[in-house]
Amino acid sequence: MRELQKTIGYTFRDLSLLETALTHTSYANEVYKDGLRSYERLEFLGDSILGFTTADYLIAAFPELHEGELTKLRADLVCEASLAETAKALGLGDHLRLGKGEEAGGGRQRISIIADVVEAVIAAIYLDGGLLAAKRFIYEHVLVDAGARVKLNADYKTMLQELVQQKKNQVLSYELLGESGPDHDKQFSVRVLLNGRPVGAGSGTSKKRAEQAAAREAVERLFPEAL
Repeated sequence: MRELQKTIGYTFRDLSLLETALTHTSYANEVYKDGLRSYERLEFLGDSILGFTTADYLIAAFPELHEGELTKLRADLVCEASLAETAKALGLGDHLRLGKGEEAGGGRQRISIIADVVEAVIAAIYLDGGLLAAKRFIYEHVLVDAGARVKLNADYKTMLQELVQQKKNQVLSYELLGESGPDHDKQFSVRVLLNGRPVGAGSGTSKKRAEQAAAREAVERLFPEAL
């Protein structure tokens, strides 16, 4: 626990809060015979703290963005996949307390679980050290690449379509190249073709994200002046 606290950048006065944040329902039911001793209640609180803090941050950091853009960016920053990335970077899965069945089923890498744990840790920090401490964790580990996400959040498929249509008889299409990884951590690979010729490729945790990544590469290659 000492090393984990160094990694997340916060030292708990009440270490039981961090232990609870790392306790899955399967473990709580097996060991304590009490599902309420899992991280689920903390996750509930952490979700609200994360949503408020993210909205507050985005309003101040990006005064040029409209409400719709802010909503889309917030959703991207705090979505399950993004929180899972944070969890992986912090190694939270290695410290999870899981029941035998969940352990055998690969729970330590399950995106839905480790994303929830991030929210539970946020709540644990809040209860132990207050809102400022929780905000500091969120800024340092969840919103750290918010600026880059503004660019990534652009609708590159629409941008590419509009740029291509400046000439007549241009046909864009997207082709799924494949998918890999377990069901709880899928990766999709897509390429975009212009008049049947590959002009970009990308990957992501969904077909939609992969298509956006492919479109972005195509825009960078074909229309760099548009960026």
